[in-house]
Amino acid sequence: MVNVLRSGHIEFRVTDLGAARHFYVDLLGFIETARDEGALYLRGYEEREHHSLILRRASSPGVTHIAFRVAEEEDLDRLERRFAELELPRRWIAPGEERAQGRALRAQDPSGLPVEFYHQIERGERLLQRFDQHRGPGILRIDHFNCQVPRVRPAFDFYTRELGFRLTEYTETEEPEPRLWAAWLHRKGSVHDLALMNGKGPRVHHVGYWLPDALAVLRACDILAGAGQERAIERGPGRHGISNALFLYLRDPDGNRIELYANDYLTIDPDFEPIRWSINDPRRQTFWGHAAPPRWFEEASPVESIADGSFMPIEEPELLDRPQFVT
Repeated sequence: MVNVLRSGHIEFRVTDLGAARHFYVDLLGFIETARDEGALYLRGYEEREHHSLILRRASSPGVTHIAFRVAEEEDLDRLERRFAELELPRRWIAPGEERAQGRALRAQDPSGLPVEFYHQIERGERLLQRFDQHRGPGILRIDHFNCQVPRVRPAFDFYTRELGFRLTEYTETEEPEPRLWAAWLHRKGSVHDLALMNGKGPRVHHVGYWLPDALAVLRACDILAGAGQERAIERGPGRHGISNALFLYLRDPDGNRIELYANDYLTIDPDFEPIRWSINDPRRQTFWGHAAPPRWFEEASPVESIADGSFMPIEEPELLDRPQFVT
């Protein structure tokens, strides 16, 4: 078993780097660690790593890969051997191929998601207590990825059995033999590093970033509205039943989705018992606040093939792609 530490970074494809920079840096306050001709490398105020968000210029929006950090360099070799046994597509990312990062292994998981694993990465200055430099709502750190997959159960089995992810909360259908509709999985001791949600896929639904408190969630709304960007607010603010977190979902100028997220809980105890939710309980996704609009279920970012950079084919979901209470 390899030691996956936590969610590490995501790379969004964007068509206009200037517009993307205005959204993420000027309005949301991400730190711009570096830039080159075709990409921006951003991080939050708490983060020590060089970047947790890459914005790369491309002809269309989407996701190049999501990434997890592992505990030691040898974990990468263990992963490569195991993925070879499972006959999963994979390739090495050479040191420096992704800026500031050592060698990494990128693979297509059984659902088709492009997942990268890395250990070595350059450090940036941690600005957690440099309040004089904080801008926007105060983005602190990356928290999780939420992905839509056509079959949740095989994806759940892969991440729990092969990579050691642990279950915190889950949604089941109300059938004589319930079927798994969604699962929240973690490595770092919070509610999740990865959520697997039933839907057309493989696609990345959103990346979640941690904010310091509830007021920061409201501050984000004020900043966007004050800048005439209120249409970027897709859903929220509100509170999830699952995770108990305060949330705000935003769409960047290319439609890539980011969640601003605060106030979930710890799941580090080894005897933590996963929490079950019925697919027909509307409180699971909206404990309070407006219900998710249909496009929140329908729209998500396509993901790249690690072989040639084309988008992975989208498959229809095994189960209904949304709960019965959504109209």
